[in-house]
Amino acid sequence: MIVKAVFSVTALSGVLAGLLVIADKYLADYGECKIDINDGSKTLKVKGGSSLLSSLAREKIFLPSACGGRGTCGYCKCKVTDGVGPLLPTELPLLDEAEKAKQIRVGCQVKVKKDIKIVIPEELFYIKEFQAEVEKLEDLTYDIKLLRMKLLDPTEITFKAGQYAQLYTKPYGKVKDVVSRAYSMASPPSTKNYIDLMVRLVPEGICTTWVHQHLNVGEKVKVVAPVGDFYVREGEGEMIMVAGGSGMAPLASMLNDIAEHPVNRPITYFFGAVTKRDLFYLDEMRELEQRIPNFRFVPALSKPAPEDEWQGETGLITAPLENHLKGRDTSKVQAYMCGSPGMINACVNVLTKNGVDRKNIFFDPFA
Repeated sequence: MIVKAVFSVTALSGVLAGLLVIADKYLADYGECKIDINDGSKTLKVKGGSSLLSSLAREKIFLPSACGGRGTCGYCKCKVTDGVGPLLPTELPLLDEAEKAKQIRVGCQVKVKKDIKIVIPEELFYIKEFQAEVEKLEDLTYDIKLLRMKLLDPTEITFKAGQYAQLYTKPYGKVKDVVSRAYSMASPPSTKNYIDLMVRLVPEGICTTWVHQHLNVGEKVKVVAPVGDFYVREGEGEMIMVAGGSGMAPLASMLNDIAEHPVNRPITYFFGAVTKRDLFYLDEMRELEQRIPNFRFVPALSKPAPEDEWQGETGLITAPLENHLKGRDTSKVQAYMCGSPGMINACVNVLTKNGVDRKNIFFDPFA
């Protein structure tokens, strides 16, 4: 009886919660709301009821968002000083105590229901929406494609090597909604009239499935760029780069930019893969070794197949990374990484254990 009662209460709570969501979506009319940005430097009038993230996007102001507004990446944070309720349960895991004290909120979770005041960095005003045409779809590996998009409107982009773009899908198959996902730009900043992305196929991934199975050369697409604060900083010490899979993209952009604008610093790039078939851009990296003084590319396979006849580094990428750092003066080392959160965390541990200052470690984590 107790189990039945608990089940009944739980089911009833779920139904009520669902009804509240439906009522809020379809019945509530919040009218016109004002968004005051940076103490009146810019004011928007929007229809109430949508998230702060989407309300700003409709006015061509784009908060960073790697997950497309699903509330998982936490990139769309901004300061909200007035016009919003208490923190939501969906925001709490994405905010630390310092952010809470500074009135930081998660843009995709906060709804605009009345006049609201926010503070955002000025550089967000320079993020643009681009109309583009698919110029190339090339297989880099069995599960990674190079997507090249020629820019149509505007026709040129200015960005820092390492930044990313938001790619918007189109409905396909049973997927009726448009979604957006973040992908680092692989092309160097000097190629202003197109953007290259490296898209790895994720099982059941809405955007990656669209790119791999439904997108065609010549098709028109929408991207929002440039976004992110992952780029090369000033420094004197060695630059350590670490990536795996499609995490190659921003580092390829950085290296090609460095080849065009040389820096007098040693650079070592560790790239992790499982087997030989997961490796790509080897010729490009060898060419960059010729173009960039003191640059070395170190691929490593965690589980090389017998037929790979692999003679290079083996094991997790942390092994050659740690061997490289041992006994060195790492006080001025900067590290740039892109890959899965697990890889990033493991490499951060190796770097800090070997004396690399945490403030000199920069990365884009991909879930």
